[in-house]
Amino acid sequence: MAIAPPTATERASRVKLMIFDVDGVLTDGGLLFTAEGDTMKGFNSMDGHGMKLLRQAGIETAIITGRKSGIVAARAKEMNITHVYQGVQDKPQAFADLLQQTGMTAEECGYMGDDWVDLGVMLKVGFAAAPANSHPEVIARAHWVSEARGGHGAAREVCDTLLRAQHKYEALLAAACSGEQRGLVG
Repeated sequence: MAIAPPTATERASRVKLMIFDVDGVLTDGGLLFTAEGDTMKGFNSMDGHGMKLLRQAGIETAIITGRKSGIVAARAKEMNITHVYQGVQDKPQAFADLLQQTGMTAEECGYMGDDWVDLGVMLKVGFAAAPANSHPEVIARAHWVSEARGGHGAAREVCDTLLRAQHKYEALLAAACSGEQRGLVG
């Protein structure tokens, strides 16, 4: 008898560490430059709140991004994300370093990416996610695709998906409705 491959929900239920790319995932991928050459990026507060909810539920978060930016460092600090890899030319190697640092297995990790440079990690993790506006080759290889675009709620959608798959969503929602959830500004 053949065994069916795990569904996206089954895969999401095993995630202990969710990793995010930045440009095109946590941002819309647009890069704004000042006359002095400084870069500006916009982050979605609901995405940030979702990442904080993951950590509240015991799911760690990390960033692996190809660009190096003080803006990303500041956002990661604000979000209390301790595993931040910036300026990464070899994302699979950064992922291997992260596994060694955390003691996690690849199967216990999720990754959300949007372009070819993310595939080397997406094909290794237990749960690969992509924003709706990702490159078609990335969408074809993802276990789960958001309805929202990168930088416009895609990360929040994947956070909610993980929380639901792990049966933690309703308790967190109840805490928010009762006013018990404080200080989780995204």
